[in-house]
Amino acid sequence: MADRLYLRHSTDSQTDARQKHALAALLAAGAPAYEDPATSSRVLSLNRRGFKQLLDEAAVGDTIRIADAARLFRSVADIIALRPVLIRRGLHLRVESGLLSGIDLASDDPGTKMMVSVLAAVLEFQRDMISENTREGVAAAAASGKTLGRPTALTEDQAADVVTAYTEQGTAVKALARQYGTSPKTIRRILDDAGARADPKDLGTDDDATGPVAAVDDQEQAAVDPTVMVDVPGLVSEHLQGTGAETIRRALEEGQTIRRGQGYSVRVSAPLSVHVAMIEQSSTGLMQSPAGRKAHRIHSDRVTSVRITD
Repeated sequence: MADRLYLRHSTDSQTDARQKHALAALLAAGAPAYEDPATSSRVLSLNRRGFKQLLDEAAVGDTIRIADAARLFRSVADIIALRPVLIRRGLHLRVESGLLSGIDLASDDPGTKMMVSVLAAVLEFQRDMISENTREGVAAAAASGKTLGRPTALTEDQAADVVTAYTEQGTAVKALARQYGTSPKTIRRILDDAGARADPKDLGTDDDATGPVAAVDDQEQAAVDPTVMVDVPGLVSEHLQGTGAETIRRALEEGQTIRRGQGYSVRVSAPLSVHVAMIEQSSTGLMQSPAGRKAHRIHSDRVTSVRITD
């Protein structure tokens, strides 16, 4: 049984220094560390490269240790999907500091399950408040006339030279990008701002909506939130068709009904986040009856199983 450390920070401007300080004794003892740098908490834990590597290498009885709970999960949907995986693999989850430091968050008892769900809801609320405060701050700064966003890559004189070279000398966008050490996208933006590309003929493919970069972005998005196929129990489907979000209802409507004896399932192909949202939105309503609880458990197991094999 070994300790395995997990660290995550959200942006390139942040570091793991505080987390490493909290885990210093374990690091000094040689415990392996798995990191997900510059990874948003909105990326579900089971979809993160570093955490997936940790799960692949962990053995039954190992303990995952984190500096604080928000490093691993920050939403109810995340912990609902994460806990069954840890429990099934016989792993423990402990926070190294604070009120939760003496508790195994992967324990299967009802008290821990309730406490972790409440904690996840609080962390999700904090995340949403941070986003709301950021939007309000940006709006206030814009209203006061402050310039937002990154500084321009080229000076005004350089931008003027770019326009001249393009319009009068016929220099290609990519050649200008190489000359000024910037991207073709930046050059095109400068030209468009000056009205020099009223009839764009030097579009290239590196940043067009249907070009290779767009395809790469699509691939990255698919890696973060892959489309998977899950058989949703009929009872869950019926509940969600009346209460689920529009995205969920549409996914169910497009699904294929599969008869299973006297019951049925709906085979749904949708992004993994949609399946997780189904679990989250149906959990409360289905807990009111034994049949509902069974259907919810089956559904959750099917979704988490797809996560592991995907």
